Amino acid sequence: MKTEIITIGDEMLIGQIADTNARFMASELSVNGFDVQRITSVGDTAEDIEQCLGEANQRSDFVFITGGLGPTADDITRNAITKYFNCQWKENQAMLDRIREFLAERGYDLTRLNREQAKTPLESRIFINQLGTAPGIWMTKRDTHFVFMPGVPFEMRKLMKESIVPELKRTFIKKSYQHKNIITQGLPEAYLAEKLKHWQEKLPDKLALAYLPSPGIIKLRLSGKSEDPKALEGLLTEKIDELREIIPDYLVHVGDETLEELIGEMLLSRGQTLATAESCTGGNIASRIVSVSGSSRYFTGSVVAYSNEVKKQMLRVNTQTLQQYGAVSKEVVEEMVSGIMELYQTDYAVAVSGIAGPSGGTKEKPVGLTWIAAANHEKTVAHKYLFGSNRAVNIEKTTITALNMVRKMILQAD
Repeated sequence: MKTEIITIGDEMLIGQIADTNARFMASELSVNGFDVQRITSVGDTAEDIEQCLGEANQRSDFVFITGGLGPTADDITRNAITKYFNCQWKENQAMLDRIREFLAERGYDLTRLNREQAKTPLESRIFINQLGTAPGIWMTKRDTHFVFMPGVPFEMRKLMKESIVPELKRTFIKKSYQHKNIITQGLPEAYLAEKLKHWQEKLPDKLALAYLPSPGIIKLRLSGKSEDPKALEGLLTEKIDELREIIPDYLVHVGDETLEELIGEMLLSRGQTLATAESCTGGNIASRIVSVSGSSRYFTGSVVAYSNEVKKQMLRVNTQTLQQYGAVSKEVVEEMVSGIMELYQTDYAVAVSGIAGPSGGTKEKPVGLTWIAAANHEKTVAHKYLFGSNRAVNIEKTTITALNMVRKMILQAD
């Protein structure tokens, strides 16, 4: 099924925000059997939107559009819908009730502009937005299906996942489409691809592999389609078992859970605790850990020891160690991780110190040099890494690598 995506908003064209909506929709659609062939961003001009709709009508079976459905003057997608589909709008009682309820829950009265949002096109299908006031609108013209959604990312994602994709599956998807996400860590993309070359070449035609790299993590998406769901599930499992044999040291997890979620589950099941001591990451590791609901049951705290004085005072790092080896060294992170475990009395701890850049590097200790130590009561493990020259990437890679070191240490302690 030929599919394209249109995202509406001047803010994307001037570089004010990234188009995360298109990325999310493309991912959701592709794993459900829709062939996304084009993504277009267009500004807040009714004529340009109408032109995009007309061009899409000529080449695609499905068109998914986000943006411009709000109550303000710059939300002009509704006007474009009126002109392009030559349609009339009528107040939708279910929409009106939901908007009134949504506003009342937040202490607001229904306004004239919000009431306008309760009007929907005749001969359209409506999806109630549980997180906002703009609905999802499904219209058809010359056998092309147009699905309009709000541009607010969390509103669009809920509508897409809980309403629109299920409706697409019920109505249009005949084959079984399945995919598995395999999280890997510790190998650059080119090295990973080389290791998997022969395995990938032997994949059956019904399966496809995609590499989805991000700082510190490479996600492999193995997907397939078949009219026999059970056989497809078995084939995917077989191929993933082969991967476990090929890259046992780098395969982190099969599924959608993050490292911080995995660590949380492991610590909770064992009744154990964790603390972090961070220099170059400035609290980023702790931030990732506490992003998981319930993390207070296993995460005791963190020390952001950016200066040597804090390393000495809070983490009991020896002055002589700092003078002899420097803050970015095996010896210092080992003392940092020991100090944080003693301070918070935890079962596990991780400590990091590095030169995030872009300044601060030397010939002996270049930008990107990072030391990470993980520890429990039985042992301490420290490793050196050279991550590169980009500060933001270095912080993210250090965070991911530190979390994975903790995960490995917990597993090895079993």
